[in-house]
Amino acid sequence: MGFQIGLKDIIDIVLVAILLYQTFKLLKRSGAINIFIGILAFLICWFLVSYIFKMELLGGIFDRVVNVGTFGLIVLFQEEIRRSFSKIGSSQRGSIRNSLKRFLSNNRDEQEKTDFDLVQIALACRNLAKTKTGGIIVFTKSNDLDYYIQSGEQINASINSRLIESIFFKNNPLHDGALIVSHSTIKAAACILPISNDQSIPKRMGLRHRAAVGITDHSDAIAIVISEETGHISWAKNGILTVNGKIEELEHFLSQELA
Repeated sequence: MGFQIGLKDIIDIVLVAILLYQTFKLLKRSGAINIFIGILAFLICWFLVSYIFKMELLGGIFDRVVNVGTFGLIVLFQEEIRRSFSKIGSSQRGSIRNSLKRFLSNNRDEQEKTDFDLVQIALACRNLAKTKTGGIIVFTKSNDLDYYIQSGEQINASINSRLIESIFFKNNPLHDGALIVSHSTIKAAACILPISNDQSIPKRMGLRHRAAVGITDHSDAIAIVISEETGHISWAKNGILTVNGKIEELEHFLSQELA
């Protein structure tokens, strides 16, 4: 029999390639890329020993390691696995919830309230950037981020530019931490966020930028960062950081994500 490849085999190869590529991207952002490369090298050796060269003794040892190692990988990468399934679930729930909101809500009133909130947020970011006042603002989407909200001081106030500026004022005890906004409400300030270990983040970026990447990598939230050193405005989505953006670009980004 000759070696034949059918359509099903091609689809199988493409799906495996996509799975490996997405796993590579996920682990690269989390700083575990060396572990992924080591595991991939071990699997290649296992395949060669067991199926190509058919070494029974060494292949049997490798088979036992692979069987036990599956549970070890689940423990080792439990955070990445949880994050991936959380994003899948949040994207599905978000699309359903947005459809219901568009069907049930008063679109005109909703749009006017959203436009007002976006203006207040952009104004606050502009003023913070002018005075080089550092800050990080996180906006929830499908994920509620209750765990991170509980880590800060509860506020539950309407969005207001002066309130945001006063929270991040250098002498305010709440300025050192994140401000979380959910459903057009400032939920909490001085919140503690996860810090990203992504090696691609420039070394000049501080903990605020790494926290913005971390929270957007753990959830579907978006985050805005104002640099205390330069006054530059940056924002993050899906673990990807856009640096030194203009206020007009920020307004467009917020209107696309929150409107």
